[in-house]
Amino acid sequence: MVEKKVKDELDPRKEMIDALKSYFGSKINMHRINIEVLLTKNVGVAEHPDVMTTVEEELSRMAEYHDKLEMLREYFRTV
Repeated sequence: MVEKKVKDELDPRKEMIDALKSYFGSKINMHRINIEVLLTKNVGVAEHPDVMTTVEEELSRMAEYHDKLEMLREYFRTV
């Protein structure tokens, strides 16, 4: 029983997939927060005079990481 637990904990494939899922999820949240700041705080707008284009760019980045996350979930499942 102990040997199986150690083997499962040291599964590099699962660890890499889990790390990528966490990374992609974090990047999605980062870009979502950037959009929220642009939409709600005048402070963030001063550096970005074209707010609509900046929001669109942030959405594109979110979509990129969302797609990567979905690809991991669909094609690289872990048990």
